[in-house]
Amino acid sequence: MTDTLFTKHPDLPEGQLAKLRAAVVSAKALAVVARTLGVGDHVRLGRGEEATGGRDKASILSDTVEALLGAIYVQFGIERSAEVIHRIFDPVIADAAKLGAGLDWKTSLQEIAANNDLGVPQYTLDGTGPDHDKTFTASVKVGERVFEGGIGPSKKEAEQMVAEIAWQAITRDLEASA
Repeated sequence: MTDTLFTKHPDLPEGQLAKLRAAVVSAKALAVVARTLGVGDHVRLGRGEEATGGRDKASILSDTVEALLGAIYVQFGIERSAEVIHRIFDPVIADAAKLGAGLDWKTSLQEIAANNDLGVPQYTLDGTGPDHDKTFTASVKVGERVFEGGIGPSKKEAEQMVAEIAWQAITRDLEASA
């Protein structure tokens, strides 16, 4: 994946390439690939996971895609596995390359805050619900402003969501004052 990104995007700075790689191989991206391929329909689950929606759980789907790619590599070698990976992931790479700041909202928020002397973003998290089905809410303080609205099934997703909200609001304010 790293070689493909470097080859296809030689003009991108190292930091942007790292964000792009992280977005393409993230559990979220792998789960999207798994859903596209219908992998969840073929996973063997225990009763507990079956009962709690494991066929659509991002962690299970992403782990399964990784296992499938590993099995293809072991069975058929590097060249064939590279062909399969390109067929599956080239569209994911193309989509991710268009995201810009959306590759990693937390990093993008930290960058815009640092570049505009707003201080380090400070996140606050709260989780509700049983351990197997928690919902997290996040807010972030940037400078003197507090942004709310981050909600997700994981701390990371809630923080990414609120970071996007804050980044977009700060960007709008900077553009309006320019």
